[in-house]
Order: sequence, then C-alpha cells, then structure tokens
Amino acid sequence: MIPVARPLFGEREQAAVAAVLHTGQVAQGQQVEEFERRFAQVCQVADAVAVSSGTAALYLALLAHEIGPGDEVITTPFSFAATANTILLTGATPVFVDIEPDTYTLDPALVEAAITAQTKAIMPVHLYGHPANMPRLLQIAQKHHLLIIEDACQAHAASIEGRPVGSFGTGCFSFYATKNITTGEGGMVTTNDPLIARRVRLLRSHGQQERYRHIALGHNLRMTELQGALGLIQLERLAALTEQRRANAAFLTQHLTRKIQTPVERAGYRHVYHQYTLRVPQRRDTWMQQLREKGVATAVHYPLPIHRQPFYQEQCTLWRAVSADSSTASVLPVAEQAAREVLSLPVHPALSTDDLHTIVREVMSLCG
Repeated sequence: MIPVARPLFGEREQAAVAAVLHTGQVAQGQQVEEFERRFAQVCQVADAVAVSSGTAALYLALLAHEIGPGDEVITTPFSFAATANTILLTGATPVFVDIEPDTYTLDPALVEAAITAQTKAIMPVHLYGHPANMPRLLQIAQKHHLLIIEDACQAHAASIEGRPVGSFGTGCFSFYATKNITTGEGGMVTTNDPLIARRVRLLRSHGQQERYRHIALGHNLRMTELQGALGLIQLERLAALTEQRRANAAFLTQHLTRKIQTPVERAGYRHVYHQYTLRVPQRRDTWMQQLREKGVATAVHYPLPIHRQPFYQEQCTLWRAVSADSSTASVLPVAEQAAREVLSLPVHPALSTDDLHTIVREVMSLCG
C-alpha cells in the first residue's frame, strides 16, 4: 500500500533524540529555544514560541490577543475542527465565511459582509499548503482595525511573493505526525510583536514569569526537549522535503490535469502541498475504495465542513455563518460542495518514481 502520508525520520533524528535522553534533561530547555530561534528565521519574524500542538498554538494566540467572550472571529468552515474549536474555547464566536472554489481558502470577497462591531480578528487557513489571499485579507483587516491570526498548520515554508506565511499576522503552525515536518506532536506561534510572544510564553507555562512566580492564569502547553531536538533536524531538511513534495505534485499535475481537476498554484504563491487534492464530482467514495484495492491510499480532508459537524449542529447558538446568497439551500455552498468532492492522493517526499507512476496509472484508469 502506498500511504497517503508518511513521516521521514533518519539516523540524525534518532541520534538527536538519543542525545537528549542521554542528558536526562527532557523537559523544555535549550533544544526548544534553538528550535524557536531557527523557526523564526525561516518565517522571517522576530519571535517564535514553541508549544505542545498546533491546536495549542491557535488557542494561545487567540488568548494572547485577549480574544474572548463577546468577540467574533471570522474564519473558514472548510478546515480541521480545531480552527473553530479554539475560538469557542476562548468564549468567542466563530463566524464562518465561504471559501474560494479553487484554493479552498477563505474568500476575501465575502469577508467584509461578515464584519460587525464585535469582530476582533480574521483567522484564514492556508489549507493543503496553499496560502490564503493574505494581501487582500490584510487590506480588509487594516481598514477595519482587525487582527490577523494565520492558521498555517499545513503550510510550513509556503509563501506569497517570497514572504513566508506566519509573517502576515500571528502565525500558528503544527508539527503533528502527518505534517510537512514533524515532532510527533507540537506547535509554534510566530510573531513580530514582543508583547504577544511574552504572553504566549506565560500562558504555555502556568503563567510563570519565573519559576514559582505566577503572574497570569496559564496552562501546561509546553514543548519537550525530545520534540525540540526532532524539530531542529526536521527544520534543516524542510527545504529539501518541500522541493520533493513540489516535484511530486508537478509530476502528478503533468499527467492528470487533462483528465481531472488538479490543485492550482496561483501566480506569486508558493504551494507546499501538504495535501495533493483532486476534485471528483461523481463517485468520490467509489474511487477511494478502488484505489485502495489497487494499493493506493487516499484521504478526504474534510468530509464534513465544520458547521455541519454534529457538535456544531447541536450547538448552533455558539456560532454563525454569513451566506453570499440567501436564496440557496446551503448556508456555505462552496465549502459544502468541496466536502463532497475532494480527494487527496499521496504526495509525500518518500514516494518513489514507481509509486508516482502507479498513482497516475490507477487514477487515469478511473477517469475513463
């Protein structure tokens, strides 16, 4: 079976973890600090703060900006549930706006209609590794004096005109096992604001200004030295891993575009292909089954938009959605159509040439 995702660990990662174990210093320390410093350089920001997961990064970024009850955060319904869950966890209200049909990211043309006196932030998601339209979203945010919190959990090393994601606002990254680089679990908050960096550091560690001196109500959402050591080696490999993903994606696109809708990469945007996602308007689930029978694993990200998840349907007073067309039966029709049609193929750097040819051959056989 060709897996849809696979973490790449080698001897250097094993040696780095072994070295930390040998020291006996496994709690957050120098490895994490160095990982933070180097990640900030990659994102071209002043500071980066390591945390325990991408979800923790989103949650702490919101808290650091003092977002809470009575506030609204505009975001996308087409993402992993953590994007909206973290807004709810602060006590704020997620406001869902539909997506662009080609990039699957937040549609700037629809954002302004969702802004109210309670709106405090916009949280775009750089879904599948393609950046959201940050130039336009920044214009809107500046016009309305709103914060930008970037969910860049799937977009390490993605950029727009050479500017990395995570530098347009407060950036939030994940190092989960399937991400473009991984520490097993883990996350990072990136910022150019020293006050936000300070707040995240307080909040991730029980509100401690120094050991046993607590000046805020915080959490235990730190990164370990084992994760930091893994992250340092993975970060050194990020450029090469990204280029291999892009090369694999280019091969798939070259051979599949004439038969099916393949991912777009807008001019000036650098797609890092966390996922390589097709649109299959008919028989998507049949394709999944038949590809699996031929040895090609696939995945659907995501079969239900967030606003259609059971919890959100049951707790419909906790969020709202702004529709572009009140005459349609669907509240957020573009996201709902995408959920019915998207199918992700393997694109990870561990794929061999034979794997790529197999994927193309089996997909082409389904296209007729």
